[in-house]
Amino acid sequence: MAHAHTSLPDQRGRLGLVLLITGVILVVEVVGAFLSGSLALFADAGHMLTDVAGLGLAYLAASLARRPATDQRTWGYRRAEVLAAAAQAAVLLAVGVFILVESVRRLFAPPEVTSTTMLVFGLVGLAGSLVSVAVLTGVHGHNLNTRAALLEVVNDALGSVAVLVAAAVIAATGWLRADPLASLLIGVLIVPRTVGLLRETVDVLLESTPKGLDLTQVRERLLRVRHVHDVHDLHATQVATGLPVLTAHVVVDDSCFLDGHLSSMLDELQRCVDKDFNVEHSTIQFEARSHAAHEHPTHR
Repeated sequence: MAHAHTSLPDQRGRLGLVLLITGVILVVEVVGAFLSGSLALFADAGHMLTDVAGLGLAYLAASLARRPATDQRTWGYRRAEVLAAAAQAAVLLAVGVFILVESVRRLFAPPEVTSTTMLVFGLVGLAGSLVSVAVLTGVHGHNLNTRAALLEVVNDALGSVAVLVAAAVIAATGWLRADPLASLLIGVLIVPRTVGLLRETVDVLLESTPKGLDLTQVRERLLRVRHVHDVHDLHATQVATGLPVLTAHVVVDDSCFLDGHLSSMLDELQRCVDKDFNVEHSTIQFEARSHAAHEHPTHR
């Protein structure tokens, strides 16, 4: 079975555009936070700062992922997307925790803020974030890298909505605690999604079995193939999004090594792994039943 690497869509153009938009919004919101004294606007600006760094990583990862494989890097730089997503998630988590802590502190001692300035700069931030969401939503073939980037700009948009609501409440009622409450909401929006993304990237880096792939079912399916007596050293990992790999030692009749049909058995086994479990890249090592006496204990 051919094991050509899956063609990767070029996502650099969209990521570059979103990076530019986010950078402009960052500058605008920093100015707005300084002029208004709003924690919500500052929180959104701080989030934008991490987004600029994260989107920069995403753009770099998208560029690296398109490099061809070499003898030194047999999968190329496909895992760059996972590393970039993990870095983005870690930074976002730190920002989210900071926002939550600072929001609680300001609930007890809310400072003066200028609601009109909050409103103007919040609208600018929302408009830019919505454009970025539209750009990334149109990406074909989302991977962990672009999902992390999309998560960031969606959180930006939600943060801008929270800023606008807080500005409207302060303008209408003068209730200053609306600002830290909006910041608290931004933090609550950031943290759970970020934890989920971070957990997923860590699973890939720890080479956990890909989500949705049951190795018990894989083993049972392989054992149903004629002449197969045992399956051991069965491992499955995920190199990057859409690139699971599987290895297995398959014990077959000794006669299979003499009558010349191992090649057809290999085709059948790899075909069922691909068709039934959607794993294109599989490596299968055949062993004769008589080999069991020579097998290393850790491989049984």
